[in-house]
Order: sequence, then structure tokens, then C-alpha cells
Amino acid sequence: MSTSQDRWARWVLSHRDGGDARTGQRTADVLAVYRDGVLDRAAIAEGDTVLDVGTGAGLIGFGALDRVGPTGRVVFSDVSTDLLDECRRRAEADGVLDRCEFVTAAADDLRGIADASVDVVTTRSVLIYVSRKEAAFAEFARVLRPGGRLAIFEPINGFAGTVPRFGLFGLAVDEVADLVAKVRDVYASGSPEQNPMLNFDERDLVRWVRGAGFTAVAMDYRAEVDVPERLPTTDWDVLRRSAPNPLAPTLEEAVAQALTGEERERFERHVRAALADGAPVSKTLATVYLRAVRP
Repeated sequence: MSTSQDRWARWVLSHRDGGDARTGQRTADVLAVYRDGVLDRAAIAEGDTVLDVGTGAGLIGFGALDRVGPTGRVVFSDVSTDLLDECRRRAEADGVLDRCEFVTAAADDLRGIADASVDVVTTRSVLIYVSRKEAAFAEFARVLRPGGRLAIFEPINGFAGTVPRFGLFGLAVDEVADLVAKVRDVYASGSPEQNPMLNFDERDLVRWVRGAGFTAVAMDYRAEVDVPERLPTTDWDVLRRSAPNPLAPTLEEAVAQALTGEERERFERHVRAALADGAPVSKTLATVYLRAVRP
């Protein structure tokens, strides 16, 4: 991975999985479920034109290519030109470049996409990075043809804040709870009310999509609290090179910022031991699939 890549590309291509191929494959297996959930709700037909907003490495977009068939097209859009370059290289290698288009654009300003020019708009975990979410829904409606479908997936990150949370990665590391709190504080930037990743919930999504004029709105909401799960890796060296999102530091960077040298040694010793012992891990989160139709 080139160090000159933008932060979005660095995270998608390296920091999300700590640069570890095995962890990346486990993550890909999870993301494939979300991909299929979005595409199934999009009701894509052969010959459709699909716009995948915030395409990243093309998870949804390349999946859509299989569904639009030889006469359909997929428009890959993202704020990251580095990620669009990655998608273009993959499309060329896969022999599908003639059915792809690549547009640098933000979700709330889809300039370069003509009015009523696509049949389907998809997103996955994109609106959490968008401050002007209402504007994004208005843009989705603008570019869709009458009868066009919108299908999105979003985590409701604010939900976890309503449930008391301790530990790290769901690990019970009570012996270093004081150090974990210091590390977690590094990631708590600004007030939740001003943070686009935290300042909305599923009710806001319904309000915004209806406000943009969509009809036939259907939502599938899922909340999980303290549900046992398996970490994608128990390798501390991989975990410390990972980051929870493109805007956040890696765990290694957060630890260096929050802890003294002696504290870092104690923190790492206990976390390594918890990982080696197979300490119980759990997750708390809420997610939403949303489907709607432009009349």
C-alpha cells in the first residue's frame, strides 16, 4: 500500500484489517452478507444502471455488475480518487471495464451524475460520514429515474452509547480498565450531537427519505446487545495496526497518544494475555437496511 494514498484508501486497503490477508478475508465474509442484503433489496433487473455511492473498493458495485447483466452498467462514485483507481484496475482485470463508469463525488453533492439517469442507488456505511444527510437523500432522488429504487445499509452507531460498555474489542480486561478508558477517550472526538457518525438514528433515516419524496419505504432494523462473537483475529500485532474507521487513528497510534511507556507495557501485556486465553468477546450494535422508491 502506498503511503501517498488518501485516508479513505489507506483504511479500506490496509488499516481496516491491520494489513493482514487472513483477517481481511474474514472481514470480507462479513461484508458479503451486507452486500447481498443491499443488492437483494435493490431489486436490480438486467439492463439497469446502478449508481453505487461511496463505493470504496467496489463491494456493492462489483456485486451489482453480476445482476445488471451484459446490457447493464454500474457507476462507481466516491470522494476518494485512489479508491476509484483501485476499482478501475479491478474492472479492467476482470474484463468488465466497458460496463463501468467512475465518478469522483460526495454523497451530498453528486455532481457529474445527470438528473433521472440511473435505475438504482446503493450505499453501504456511507451516510455515517456525511454531515448533510438530508442533502444526500435529495441527491439520491434527483439522479433516480421515476420508479427507481434506493437501497442502503447503515450502522446506527449511537445505539451502542445507550448501553454501558467496558473493555476492548468486547474483551473483559478489568485489570487495565483505567488504561482502556484512556485509550477510548482518544476516539471520543467532539460531542455526539456534532458527530455525523453518532447524531442520527433509524427514525431520522425514515424522516429524511420521506422528506426527499421517496415512497414505499421499508426498513429492517436489528439491534444486538452483548451478543457473543468471534474476533476476526486474536493476533495483537494485527489488531494494533487496525483502525475502526477512516477518520480514526490505529489502535497503536491511540495507545501511543494516551499512555506512558510503562502504561503501554502493562496494557499490552494484559490484552495479549486475554487474547491468548480466549477471553469471551461480545458485540453491541444496531444496523439498518432501508429500501425506498422514487415515484
